[in-house]
Amino acid sequence: MDPERAKERIAAERERVTELLRNAVGARLDDNVAEKDAGDDDADGAQPLEHREIDSAVVRSLQIRLEALSRADERLADGTYWTSIESGLPIPDERLEVDPAADLTVDEAERHEHHDY
Repeated sequence: MDPERAKERIAAERERVTELLRNAVGARLDDNVAEKDAGDDDADGAQPLEHREIDSAVVRSLQIRLEALSRADERLADGTYWTSIESGLPIPDERLEVDPAADLTVDEAERHEHHDY
């Protein structure tokens, strides 16, 4: 993948994630208004708390994704975008096309997933 294509993929993913984040925050604000309008007649008092926790997790996940995209921009600028931050092995173009923030090879990422509990 050439540097221009990499910039395009990172920018497109950043735009997509930013829009998702904007929608998630907007939905949370809408939920706050709905909860306030419902008042004390809400049959399940735990439901708003559960929704807030889920919304917070979604927002945090999207923020983490934006941080990963920023790191991808940094790696692109310093010429290390195409190599794993762990091993230095090349990251295939196909992987970077699917996930422009990828910083590990598929095998390395899978190993990390199995150890994160």
